Amino acid sequence: MKCLLKTALTVLAVSAAPLAFGSVATAQVSGIATANPTIAIAKTKAFSTAYSQIGTQYKSSFDQIDARNKTLNGLRAQLDTDNNKQLTQEELDAAVNAKSPVLQSIQTEEAEIQNLQTPAIKAQMFAIQEIFKEYSNAQQQVVTNKKIAVILSPDAFLYAPPQTDVTDDITAVLDSRVPSVSITPPANWQPQRNIVSLHQQLQQLLVASARNQAAQQQPPAAQPASR
Repeated sequence: MKCLLKTALTVLAVSAAPLAFGSVATAQVSGIATANPTIAIAKTKAFSTAYSQIGTQYKSSFDQIDARNKTLNGLRAQLDTDNNKQLTQEELDAAVNAKSPVLQSIQTEEAEIQNLQTPAIKAQMFAIQEIFKEYSNAQQQVVTNKKIAVILSPDAFLYAPPQTDVTDDITAVLDSRVPSVSITPPANWQPQRNIVSLHQQLQQLLVASARNQAAQQQPPAAQPASR
């Protein structure tokens, strides 16, 4: 379990809704269609609600993680001899050779952060698993309703018109099939590797969405006065 969780992103408290991605047309699709399972799941009401509940339930842990990350950044800065805010392998090797006590402090902080974030990560993964269980059924319902022969990843196309994307249609079916999910995994529950991978993809999607929203909220740069 710990090995799997170490591969997960640690950006835990990113808001899950609304995602900064536009909707596509919902025209009738026949033949070949595209869908993005990660986005379909991320846009569900169950996913948004679950992440909001986890943010509330584990707020104390998130606050402690933030504090320890600040401490960790300060410790790493002590080893950053060229002050470029990045630790190179050479700088780490130098610290090891010098038997710097800072390295032990860094390892301690990283271990504490790992312990603090593990319950929240497990809750996120369990919620994702419960939604994902219905993804195949939701996709099949869309395939049947729209008389689709093949669904491919958007990356498989050099070009496809917007109406071929049925991601939002799958989200709508998921919302009806899985209106809510539990965020409390059973005792000794462990995520499968596909859920760990999906969790990583969703975290990356949330980070990208948050950055897009922040960029859109930035005031436009002042234009130089014309002479």
